[in-house]
Amino acid sequence: MTGTGYFTSVDDVTARLAETGYLASTAVATTVFLADQLGKPLLVEGPAGVGKTELAKAVAEASGSRLVRLQCYEGVDESRALYEWNHAKQLLRITAGRDETWDEARTDIFREEFLLPRPLLTAISGTEPTVLLIDETDKADVEIEGLLLEVLGDFQVTVPELGTITATQQPFVVLTSNATRELSEALRRRCLFLHIDFPDAELERRIVRLKVPEMDETLAESLVKVVSALRAMELRKAPSVAETIDWARTLLALGADTLDENVVRASLGVILKHQDDVAKADAHLELDRVLGGS
Repeated sequence: MTGTGYFTSVDDVTARLAETGYLASTAVATTVFLADQLGKPLLVEGPAGVGKTELAKAVAEASGSRLVRLQCYEGVDESRALYEWNHAKQLLRITAGRDETWDEARTDIFREEFLLPRPLLTAISGTEPTVLLIDETDKADVEIEGLLLEVLGDFQVTVPELGTITATQQPFVVLTSNATRELSEALRRRCLFLHIDFPDAELERRIVRLKVPEMDETLAESLVKVVSALRAMELRKAPSVAETIDWARTLLALGADTLDENVVRASLGVILKHQDDVAKADAHLELDRVLGGS
């Protein structure tokens, strides 16, 4: 299969993602464009909260595609990821045809009418433009990777009772990983790879200004400096971009027009979610030094 053809150039990716509220770096826009043109799954890795899932949502919105999401977790199996049979409906059908032989009933109950498609089959069998998000792939068991290799290799699914279902409309596939478990080389080979880290200060300031336009430039710059300093502290959970935005909205709600010790310490719970992280910030955040250039 060829690519999905959603975008015409790297600049087109950048512009259309920006229209959805996602500000993409050149590396992100380039990799999305190549995945689109080559028809390859895109594996996006990076720490939690840097916008991996949001990228898939933005691609779906920018391309006018439906978003189909497989949320991975420990214990997710083929029936949750691919398909299962509607046993209750099959039982009703068998009960209704009591005079039939088993062979007659079996032929009837293994039809698409009795099939419950899960995310992978839904994305493969669809006829409309689709973005398939396989979220937090590293949380799934290794066995699921084997299933993904089969499905993403040829964009087809075999249902023994029905035959092989092949995609007529190839989905744009995004797999995300927080790198809590090393994914197999076989899966990596089938994907284009993109690592997303926390944005640099300039990009994060632009994101804050886009999402919270009421915040003035100076306060946004100060906020981003403090968040960057917190991320450098080796916390249990570094503040995500979403939490930066939440903090910006919090400061506006508090009526703060500058960042000072009282405001920062009173609102740390918006961006830090563990008490030992809050204690570390209280002890080591040197606000005057961090904001010295503001």
